[in-house]
Amino acid sequence: MKVLVACEYSGSVRDAFKALGHDATSCDLLPTDAPGKHHQGDMFEIINDGWDLMVAHPPCTHLAVSGARWFKHKQTEQKDALAFVQRIMDAPIKHIAIENPVSIISSRIRRPEQIIQPWQFGDPFTKTTCLWLKNLPSLAPTKIVDKGEFFEWIDKKTGKKKRQGMWYKEAWSKGDQRWKIRSKTFQGIADAMAAQWGAFVSAELAK
Repeated sequence: MKVLVACEYSGSVRDAFKALGHDATSCDLLPTDAPGKHHQGDMFEIINDGWDLMVAHPPCTHLAVSGARWFKHKQTEQKDALAFVQRIMDAPIKHIAIENPVSIISSRIRRPEQIIQPWQFGDPFTKTTCLWLKNLPSLAPTKIVDKGEFFEWIDKKTGKKKRQGMWYKEAWSKGDQRWKIRSKTFQGIADAMAAQWGAFVSAELAK
């Protein structure tokens, strides 16, 4: 099965599919952080290359509701980001999954088919993740574990206390690089995507 993992530089989801024998390629404007098949550039340069499945992680900078206080200052950026998501949804690929945090995709385009947490897939953390699915089943939890501890801090810009799963503590400590850790797919979720969607699409192709 031929899989495109769009807007991914980490290689996490790509390598989960590869581990199960699929022909998986990641694509991002950035180089890959892990050795593997990777197209550095615009995903639409290769969108017509005969993919059976696409898993896309469009940038959430201008979409996530966690940044709602800045929305009025970035109307143009939001419009462009939503147009990009819609273009992904309309891509000529039969099976598509789009992953994003809670965002305005839900109100401006459509609600997600599923909302998941890392603790449902073996990672003891909380990070609300939405999935917009086209011709794919919802992911079944693979290993329910404790939700883990939480990290609290004071937002310097607002003076308000914030609370997030402990996974965010490492990201928060990385300064300008925190976005990289925040955007990476948890391993348990990546493995579930590869195992469950890989099996589903493979079965479809075998009919």
